[in-house]
Amino acid sequence: MHKRLLTILIALLTTLLPLSASCNSSGGSSLRVKILESINHDTNIYTQGLFIEGGTLYESSGQYGRSFFRSADLKTGKTIKTFSFPAAHFAEGAVMLNNRIYILTWMEKVVYVIDKTTFKELGKLSNPREGWGLTTDGTHLIMSDGTGNLYFNDPMNFMTKKILEVKLNGKPVDQLNELEWIDGEIWANVYMSDSIVIINPQTGVVRATVNCSGLLPASMKTSKTDVLNGIAYDKASKQIYLTGKYWPKLFRISVQ
Repeated sequence: MHKRLLTILIALLTTLLPLSASCNSSGGSSLRVKILESINHDTNIYTQGLFIEGGTLYESSGQYGRSFFRSADLKTGKTIKTFSFPAAHFAEGAVMLNNRIYILTWMEKVVYVIDKTTFKELGKLSNPREGWGLTTDGTHLIMSDGTGNLYFNDPMNFMTKKILEVKLNGKPVDQLNELEWIDGEIWANVYMSDSIVIINPQTGVVRATVNCSGLLPASMKTSKTDVLNGIAYDKASKQIYLTGKYWPKLFRISVQ
């Protein structure tokens, strides 16, 4: 009797183990970062949005009364030009589309639209949600609001065309923050963590997670240093850059 029961249990385990392995693999792979280059970064910048266009770095910095947007030399980190916000507006994510730069505000429900060359304000759009991260697939303005959803918005009026729920192992991923479109996928910082999730923009499924723990050495941290936030992709060179709020460095990285 015991021998027969043992045979049945072994048969069951043989059947279930491949299924278990398959379920685990559907959650995506775990990647780590490798630093390729370290670039100076202004420690007065509370990084909210980060992107690269034409070899130039663009970055938005938050905080009430101190919010601004800037362009900077990618090699030196030195600021080239700035755009300042009213004291009552907290700048958030930013992206460029069709020669216009779009910059979110956090709670103010305003999206600033400025000219990419002159930084002259071209207008404002209304956003019914909190503004967190912003990127583009070349057609939509894709926004996060601190939940597990991504919103695909019309750049003309910011009307939402699609809502994508992001899931890892079947569970929602909350606190999605800064976003970047990289080779047909969405990379997202997860706020208050050292993790980045790589998202399928059609299904919302997380293909992989990127572990960025230890990216900024403890020796470079001060009492002012804040969380990892900021992903930029240089389409021309196919290089990825990461930084954080009040960080002294911008890192060019690879993942493996």
